[in-house]
This record gives sequence, C-alpha cells and structure tokens, in this order.
Amino acid sequence: MKYYILSFFIFLTIVVNAQTTVVRGVVTDAHNNQPLPFVSVAFNGSTTGTLTDANGKYVLRTNKSYTQVKISFIGYKIVIRNITNGQDQTVNFKLQQEGKVLTEVSINSAKRTKYRNKDNPAVELIRKVIEHKHQNRLQSYNYAEYQQYEKLQFSFSNLSAGISDKKFFRKYKFLLDNRDSSTMPGKSLLPVYLDEKLTQNYYRNDPKAKKTVVIGEKKVNFGSFIDDEGVNTYLNRMYSEVDIYSNNIFLMTNQFLSPICDEAPTFYKFFITDTITDGNTKLIELSFTPRNTTDMLFEGEIYITLDSAYAVQKAKLSINRNINLNWVRDLYVNQDFEKTADGKYILKKTDMMADFGITKKGKAGLFGERTLSYRDYVINKPRPDTTYNNVDALPPEGVDKRSEDFWTKARGTDTLTTAESKVYTNIDSLKRMPSFRRTMDIASLLLAGYKSFDWFEVGPANTFYSFNPVEGFRLRLGGRTTPELSKRYYFETYAAYGFRDERWKYFASATYSINDKTIYRFPQNYLRVSIQRDTKIPGAELQFVQEDNFLLSFKRGVNDKYLYNDYYRFDYVHELENHFSYNFGYKYWKQAPAGSLQFIDNINNTPNIVPNLTTSELSLHLRYVPHEQLLQGKIYRITIPSKYPIWNVDYTAGVKDLFGGQYNYQRLHGRFDKRFYLSQLGYADLTVEGGYLFGQAPYPLLTIHRANQTYSYQLDSYNLMNFLEFVSDHYVGFHIDHTFNGFFFNKVPLFKRLKWREYITFKALYGGIRDENNPALHPNLLQFPTDADGRPLTYSLNKGPYTEGSVGIGNILKFFRVDLVERFNYLDNPNTTRFGIRTRATFDF
Repeated sequence: MKYYILSFFIFLTIVVNAQTTVVRGVVTDAHNNQPLPFVSVAFNGSTTGTLTDANGKYVLRTNKSYTQVKISFIGYKIVIRNITNGQDQTVNFKLQQEGKVLTEVSINSAKRTKYRNKDNPAVELIRKVIEHKHQNRLQSYNYAEYQQYEKLQFSFSNLSAGISDKKFFRKYKFLLDNRDSSTMPGKSLLPVYLDEKLTQNYYRNDPKAKKTVVIGEKKVNFGSFIDDEGVNTYLNRMYSEVDIYSNNIFLMTNQFLSPICDEAPTFYKFFITDTITDGNTKLIELSFTPRNTTDMLFEGEIYITLDSAYAVQKAKLSINRNINLNWVRDLYVNQDFEKTADGKYILKKTDMMADFGITKKGKAGLFGERTLSYRDYVINKPRPDTTYNNVDALPPEGVDKRSEDFWTKARGTDTLTTAESKVYTNIDSLKRMPSFRRTMDIASLLLAGYKSFDWFEVGPANTFYSFNPVEGFRLRLGGRTTPELSKRYYFETYAAYGFRDERWKYFASATYSINDKTIYRFPQNYLRVSIQRDTKIPGAELQFVQEDNFLLSFKRGVNDKYLYNDYYRFDYVHELENHFSYNFGYKYWKQAPAGSLQFIDNINNTPNIVPNLTTSELSLHLRYVPHEQLLQGKIYRITIPSKYPIWNVDYTAGVKDLFGGQYNYQRLHGRFDKRFYLSQLGYADLTVEGGYLFGQAPYPLLTIHRANQTYSYQLDSYNLMNFLEFVSDHYVGFHIDHTFNGFFFNKVPLFKRLKWREYITFKALYGGIRDENNPALHPNLLQFPTDADGRPLTYSLNKGPYTEGSVGIGNILKFFRVDLVERFNYLDNPNTTRFGIRTRATFDF
C-alpha cells in the first residue's frame, strides 16, 4: 500500500511540474495580408492540432515535448516553424499560394478513414455559413427592388437524326431539323416550348411584402388544344426559384434539403476541396454529398468567401442518380452571386436544367431549362405603400404584345440560341397544319375525353357507357360549345338513358361570361342557368371523376339506394384577382327515392310512402386561397397544392313556400385545407371541416356523410363507410394524409431499389342528430332506411366518432398507390368490413 501511495505522489508531482507549451498567433495570406480561417495548425508529427478562427487566429497547448508547428491549407504551401518547448510564445504565419498544377495521384489504403463531423474543418466552415445565413440573404435589407428576366424552355432530347426523313414526318421537317447541341454537351435538343418574362420586383421587410409586376411576356401558344396557362404554371412550379439560404428548396414538386440548411451536417458530408481566387476575393470550394443517396438531397459544390461574412459566391447543385425521384435523369442548378457596394453578395443568375425520361438509362426524352437573371438592384429605397399592395394583380393589358426590340433589350446577355429563336414561328406554323390538328384532336379525346368539332366538342368519353343497379346499362352522350363560338356565351348539355329503369336523364346549361373571358380560365365572372334530371347516390362525392364513369361502376357491398334528382339552378360566380371568390345561387330541388330506397314517414304510427321532397334554397359560397395556382383542363380545375391554406364557407337557406319549397332551415358549412411541408419527412395534407343545420328537416336534407363503396381510394371520403350509413345535423370532421416520400424505405436495401414511398392516413368524424331531427322522436319526419328484415341501415353518430385509418405503399411502378384501410368502430352495422384494400393512380415526381 505504501508503494502504491508513493508511486501516485511521484506521478502527481511529475504532472504538476510538467512544463506547458503554448503557441498562439495569426495565419494570413502573404499576398493580401487577409486572415485565413479554418487553416489546419498542429504540432509536427502529432495529432494535436486546431483550426484558425474567422480572424485567422489560433492557440495550441500541450504538456508534451514538441519543437515544431506545421501549417497546412488547400491551395497554399505547407509551412513548418520551430518553437521553444515549455514556453508561451507567439508565432505568426504568412502563407504563400501553391503555384504548381496538381497531377493525378492514386492513393490506396488498407483501411478507409471514417467520416466524422467532429474536428472536421469542412463541417466547422459550413456551420459558420449557417450561422451567417440571415445577414447574407436579400431579406436582410429593409427594402429591395430589382428587375428579373426569365426564360423557360422545353425540348425533345436526342431524337433520331433521321426522323425528319421518314415519310410520315417529312411534312414536319422544318420543326424536326431545328436542333441545338450547344446548350447541353452530348445532347441534341429540339426546342418545342419557350416562355419569356420580364418583371419588376419589390420587397419590403416590415411589414413583409413582395410584389411582382409583369412588364413583358412572350410564350408559345398551341391554341385550344393545350392549356398554355396551366402548363406554364406547372412548369414554373417544377422549376421554382431557388433560395440557397432557405432550409428547403422546392423543385420537381418535392422539397430538397439545402446544403446550408440548419441541419445540413446531419444529412450531408462536407469536404474542403480547393481554394480559389476570383479577382481579389479568396474563396473556399466546399464540396458536399448526401449521406443517403436516395433521399431528397443535392450533391455538388458551394464557394464560400474567406471573410467574416461567410457568404455564398457560387453554387453548383445536382442530384445523385440513385435518388427517389421519378422521371428525372439529371438535375442541375447553378447560381452566381455578385458583390454589392456594402460588401454583401446578392443573386445575379440562376440556371436550372433537368433531363427527363421514362428510365434512368435511356437517351431520348425531354429536357427543360429555366434561366433567371437579376439586375438593376436598388437597395433600401422605400416606396409608397401602394407599391407593395395588390400582390395578386393580373398583368396589365399589352404585356404580351411587346416588340422584338423590347425583347432584345430585355434578354441582355441571355440571348436565345439559333434553335430557340425559331420556336415561336415554328409552333405557329405547326398548329395551322391540318395533320397536326387531327393528331391533337385524337390526343384530346384520349387524354381529356373530348372530341372537338370546331365550335362544339363532344364528351367526356369516359361517361358514354356505365352501369348501376338502378339504371342497369346506361348510355350517355353530351358536349359543350367552345370559345370558337363565343367568348360570352357557353352552352353545355347531355342526355342519358337507363335500360333497366327505362328513364331519360338530361342536363342543359347556358352561361354568360361577364368579363368577356373564357369561363374555363381564372378569373371567372359569369351567370349560369341550368336544369338537370339524373340519378345520384346519397353521400357519394367522388374526386375528379363523374359518378357515371365506367371504371367506377364496380362497387363493393350492397349499392341499390339511389335518388332521382330534378334541379333548376341559377348561379352567379365572381373570382377576384386576390383569389377570393363568391357564388350566389338559387336551387329548386326535387328528389325522389330510387332502387330499394323509400321515403316513409310514420304519422299516426302508420307507415306512409312519401313520393318526393321539394326544397327551394338560396345559397352563398365564399372561398379564399391566397397565392393560388391553378391547373385547368377541359373537365377539371385543380388547385396546385402549396403551403397556402384553402378556406371555404357555405351558407344555405331553405325557404318554405318559395316555388313549392316544403321546409325552412339554414345550413352552415366551413372547411379548411392545408398542406404542411416537413422537409425530409415528406408532407401532410390536413382537412378540417364542420357543419350545422338550424331548424327541423328530414334526413335527406341533413348532411349525408361522404362514403365510398368503390375500390378506388378517395382522399376526401370515408373509404370503408357505406353509402347513406351516417347522417348528422351537426358534425366536425378531421382528415390527415401523410406522405413520407420514401424516408424510411430509402434506408431498407430492397425497398431502396424499388423506390417505394410510405403513406399513413387517419380520419375521424364527430357528429350527431339533435332531438328535433330524430325520426324516432318525430313520426312526421322521414324514417331512416331499413333492410328487408327491418334492421336500420342509416345511423347517427351520437354514440361516438367514426374513425378509420390506413397505411399505404405508393410509387408502385411510378404510378400506383395501394392502401390497407382499417375501420375502427361501428363494426356491428350491417354490411360493414373491418379491412379493405383500395388503390389510387397518381402522377408525381
């Protein structure tokens, strides 16, 4: 014991009396005397070292005996200096730039060095960049304005060189031989779409406001065959403006994590690969690569200024070929920044290029490029408040009629290639060719469902034939007028016949456009009168499809309760430029039961059959979608999903004795929809809605909750609820559908190759029926439907909420989503199932 104690005190004495060596100093560039941050400083022959700070300063300490300090930094010569052991001393270094050209060197190592964030100079550098993000953004200024020139072009890539010599394509030789091989090395591009735009942009920091004023716009016009506005909106959304300082970058309808996001070191690997001199500016080339190559991440280089600002001077972004991104073979984003008078770097140019194809390895496909050039910056010059108001104003008249001299000046250095300069005239010639018009007619019939006959088009084709238990085999034919007839007046009609019920159904409408614009484009402002007699499934609200779509004729379970509806409607629709809209309407509605459905009351405890119900309704619908973008086709009008919410409010009043109305009631309904982007975890679509009916009314006038007995997965409906199963006079519904975009499957080897994506959904519906609308308490009300054995088929939600959830796998064969749906309660109701498989076809990147 004495020996151990003595040994301990001897060791302690040696440690206490050991001499500490301290070396401190500053490392600068010998050429311009600027301090060099992140330089490696170490005792020569040891692993004890550090990095210089932002001011080039360093401090080294050790109790061991070292006699030299070594300085190393990419692009500079290595320097070794002698030091005095056991003293506190100052040693400054001036580094000389490396003048020789490096030759290729192969290094073989038996053991691969593990990448670490700790003590990694590249990670320390990116953390400095992240720390200084806000001060380097344009948004750090109180006011800013600039002019922006934008060019968006799409081309066919690597088409066969001899295609124009084939007999069928000879008439299109003027178009097919217009090739460009200079834009993208190794690719022969045939431009077919071009859009140019010049805008003046105003930014204010407090209160936040950004306004874009269109000065000029010029784009290819394919005529009535293609929704040019919708295509342009969608393409611009695919190629959204890139803010390298933002945490997330939205491209190809997906969120990519920026290499300088707050959590970048967790998802990326960083390497200092070079130092570069740009004029008098010293830059560090910082390369990065994703830790998981299938995640929505970039790879490439960013160039960081070697000063206290740590600003990005240039960025080169691309994607890994293993990324879980459909249809995109390659994607490139290049950004250049320029120095302002106050020393900051602001964006000068962005160039985005993408190569699309069915497979990753193919050569032929599509190529798209969006170029954005920024100029004439004015910093911190306030403007009147009116400058920043009305941000959603439509472009003024005449912006699409600018002269060629205007566009020559607007393009500046971004001149069109020879092939691009011919696109406008080539497409104008193409759309006038009879053969092209015939081809587009066939394409329109197959894709949109309409066949055009100049001023009238017939369709939609997918409704020509269908079947259901009430009508049996059903034939339908209809159509509508086009703007070729008039931009003021529009007419639409169809007639249908059911061979089982032997009844005709029909629809006819006349619409007057008040603003003298097509009613199929934003902003709508029209009056419409319509009449309709047709069948309907109570509680069926199918998305983006007609109920008489042939593919939806196949349904599960018992599906024989229908309504014959007679409508007479008047609607006034007005959309404002800020995407607030209102709709005043009147509806005369007579509904009669069909199939096995019967309207029966129980007055005097005696069942009485009621032939029909008649209501007369006045309605007001309000809708607001800030910064809404629309994709508009011949049948559908779809709001392109974004981070902005969608608000809907409806008020309906039933008026007794107005044109034969039998009931007085008021119905209030509200709905809120929003998409939440969660970066690498995908996105979630949230819907909250509720309704309340004031007054007494029979169950067909209450809310019949949206059910789905088809095998298609419906986002807005309850997929394991039966038609007419639940009704309420007050309710609140909650839906959330989350897409993980492959975040988990990308980590599993097999699923990683399949590029599948995960979905999870939960839906809950709270509601009930007040006593005044309960047919069990009021015999004068229509009784709930029953089956042949007298068991009720329709219920209230007074016992608790209806809930269901699903887990799904998407991106199967790049198109299909399959969900396993589970119904959690009300399983004792007739004809219910706990589990079901539902499918859905989607197109997504």
